[in-house]
Amino acid sequence: MEKSEQIRLTQFSRGGGCGCKISPQVLEEILDSQFTFPDKNLLVGNNSKDDAAVYDLGNGDAIISTTDFFMPIVDDAFDFGRIAAANAISDVYAMGGKPIMALALLGWPVEKLPASLAKEVMKGAAEICKNAGISLAGGHSIDSAEPFFGLSVNGIVPIKNLKKNNTANEGDLLFLTKPVGVGILSTAQKRKALTEADLRILIEQLVTLNSVGESLGKLEGVTAMTDVTGFGLAGHLVEMAEGSGVSAELNYSRVCLIENVREYLAQKIVPDSTYRNWNSYSKKISFDKGVNVMEAFSILPDPQTNGGLLIAVKPDSITKVQEVLKQNRLEKFVEPIGKFVARNEKIIQVKE
Repeated sequence: MEKSEQIRLTQFSRGGGCGCKISPQVLEEILDSQFTFPDKNLLVGNNSKDDAAVYDLGNGDAIISTTDFFMPIVDDAFDFGRIAAANAISDVYAMGGKPIMALALLGWPVEKLPASLAKEVMKGAAEICKNAGISLAGGHSIDSAEPFFGLSVNGIVPIKNLKKNNTANEGDLLFLTKPVGVGILSTAQKRKALTEADLRILIEQLVTLNSVGESLGKLEGVTAMTDVTGFGLAGHLVEMAEGSGVSAELNYSRVCLIENVREYLAQKIVPDSTYRNWNSYSKKISFDKGVNVMEAFSILPDPQTNGGLLIAVKPDSITKVQEVLKQNRLEKFVEPIGKFVARNEKIIQVKE
């Protein structure tokens, strides 16, 4: 563990966390032609921008299959493993499912970093899998130029509880279950500007499982759900609204921010991928007078890792959703941050 404290993993990676994602514009070009073999049992495939693939098992249940990996977002190897595991498992929860098994995906520069650090990464992942009630059952590793780690995760969901990201309705209210600002704080850490207190806050959020998604999946009034990751709140809300054929009104003042994030913004600490995200989505977003646009520009496209669940809820089901959130110690997030409206010229209208 002594070496783990001496070696800063982030110095071995160009990006970190879900900020490593290929830009939305490039990804659309890559996936422009569809690769899905026609299969009536494939309920969710790559023809939509959802969190995972879903396959009908023919008995009322479906299997959820997903994979996610990235380069170090923090310096400590054990924490890196925990964060990457929680992030990958989140995709199952975002579909309303229950995770059942995981496989590890490890890339390690064996000539640059000791195997003992990779072992710490695996230990961290195993701890999170245990918290989620699943086995880390195997996996695959390669010798790579940069360290990366993640999981391939399978889950199960009753088809009636399956939540997609493109099924929101006009009039649905919008909830988010975690604060925003992960990209800014993780960039501050990479630049050695993050305080120890704020690092603890950051890691606590990054390793928190989105297990509330399984309970939310059981509510008929939850019409759509996704998790906010590398494309930021703005990007994932655009995907949800566009896929559902609606627009969204977002109340900026109601979006919860990670503690002290504004202190780092004042130091002009912003991830490079924030600009990449903004360039991809800016033409689809407008701002009302009174919104702090300069701040919102850095907050809304900020790339999140293991971010909160973004939830569309029928107005008559708000009380049930609020009860579930409170039961899961998410009292800070029981108020809606916006709503879906009829499709108009802009996909997101940012209001005060």
